[in-house]
Amino acid sequence: MEPQIIATTPFDGQRPGTSGLRKKVKVFQQPGYLENFVQAIFDTQTELKGGTLVVGGDGRYFNREAIQTILRMASANGVSRILVGRGGIFSTPAVSCVIRKYKTQGGIVLSASHNPGGPDEDFGIKFNAANGGPASESVTNAIYERTRTIDRYLTLDAPAVDLDTLGSLELDGTQIEVLDPVADYAELMESLFDFNAIHQLFNSGLFRMRFDAMHAVTGPYATEILENRLGAAPGTVMNGIPKEDFGGGHPDPNLVHAEELVELTSGPEGLDFGAASDGDGDRNMILGKGIFVTPSDSLAILAANAHLTPGYRSGIRGIARSMPTSQAANRVADLMGIECFETPTGWKFFGNLLDAGRITLCGEESFGTGSDHVREKDGLWAVLFWLNLLAVRQQSVADIVHDHWRRFGRNFYTRHDYEAVDLAAAEGLMDHLRLLLSGLPGKQLGGMTVGYADDFAYTDPIDGSISEHQGVRIGFEGGARIVFRLSGTGTAGATLRVYLECFEADPTRHDQDTQEAMRSLILIARELAQIEERTGRKEPDVIT
Repeated sequence: MEPQIIATTPFDGQRPGTSGLRKKVKVFQQPGYLENFVQAIFDTQTELKGGTLVVGGDGRYFNREAIQTILRMASANGVSRILVGRGGIFSTPAVSCVIRKYKTQGGIVLSASHNPGGPDEDFGIKFNAANGGPASESVTNAIYERTRTIDRYLTLDAPAVDLDTLGSLELDGTQIEVLDPVADYAELMESLFDFNAIHQLFNSGLFRMRFDAMHAVTGPYATEILENRLGAAPGTVMNGIPKEDFGGGHPDPNLVHAEELVELTSGPEGLDFGAASDGDGDRNMILGKGIFVTPSDSLAILAANAHLTPGYRSGIRGIARSMPTSQAANRVADLMGIECFETPTGWKFFGNLLDAGRITLCGEESFGTGSDHVREKDGLWAVLFWLNLLAVRQQSVADIVHDHWRRFGRNFYTRHDYEAVDLAAAEGLMDHLRLLLSGLPGKQLGGMTVGYADDFAYTDPIDGSISEHQGVRIGFEGGARIVFRLSGTGTAGATLRVYLECFEADPTRHDQDTQEAMRSLILIARELAQIEERTGRKEPDVIT
């Protein structure tokens, strides 16, 4: 059949953020809105014509409809082969896995990650490149520029494709293969971790855990791997059935939104291990009995213990962390004699380092950890890594964490989020901070001396590209830091994130309450940024 050429006009505001284009579902449901963005991908990524494309999403509301639109448009634009997850499901790390395994020309991921789902909530779309990672800034800029001038899109007048039956079918000359979304990813995990040791851990009868899939995409992945392959007891996976609205919950694995899991690991009778992942499966939260492992500490601990797992037994080449992530990983890298890179927030900044072989592990404080096995952060991978360590070391989570602190010292760390802040007020706050920067070095704040103050800029050591205005940093002598950023992951207003960190070498002080240990820094941050005066918020919405 002949492709239909549909006239269209540009929509404002289709610039992708650090994780693609995210808007409310109703915005994406406007006639032509999704189509314009998808056509901009095909118009700028010309290697897709005659190539292979991976398509899938986290199952949130509008996922199926969007996939049908993309399949018709991909065929009309000359894509030869499409790999799509059964039911339209693919976790974000699984998309990266499939792109890399089958050497495709890229993938389209439909997700708004940890944001709520439902007809009145959020939806998102992003393009992943042939390396399996999020598109570079040059690619996303090209896509955005095309959305500003687009005047037509191509599609087919064709019935919906059956997404629920495994196998191959044809759409006007395009081969569509509906894949088991879990199989390739599970095979990769089995090559990285000691499944026999983890199976024995579950078989011992002495180890109890729960994994909270939050009614999101990792439910099928966790059920297959943890319960079916590793022998965890039935019911180990909580909230394991993906739902379009995530069961009415907020699929963000943190201490607030995974409250039930936190309760299950609390007290003398608490579970030995708790873990959770988010909407699209790329984030993780790690809990032990009575202990929350910060993502910053988790990255450092995994790096220090990587040699205990089959996939990393030969050692790691380097580590990278996002700038707001604590400096705990630097201490591990220093002792191991390997490089540690500080990048802007956004997983795409790790891609060049991974592709160049400069790093093996990487992570962000926003509950994302990963390695060179894919080019996305990977929630279930991190959980399996921890299970492998627990099986080999035969210690509790708390014992492993405290051993790490005794060896490297503790970086106390917390993040305060002020969500849905008026955008103009948030930008005004950041502008105010930038005006203060030049006068801060050498100044005494709360009894501490400011060592440096800047607006973080990053020069990529691989391609030389420069990324500026990545967050305001205020560092104190002795290693304490305050970082201010506006997040690009929301769909309404702005989220002001305030990151606070201080270092403690004395093991007798490692068990302090984090918020108490950070009290003076918290006060400095609030007063310096004039948070209450400028945003009207007396307290953050979320503290992690």
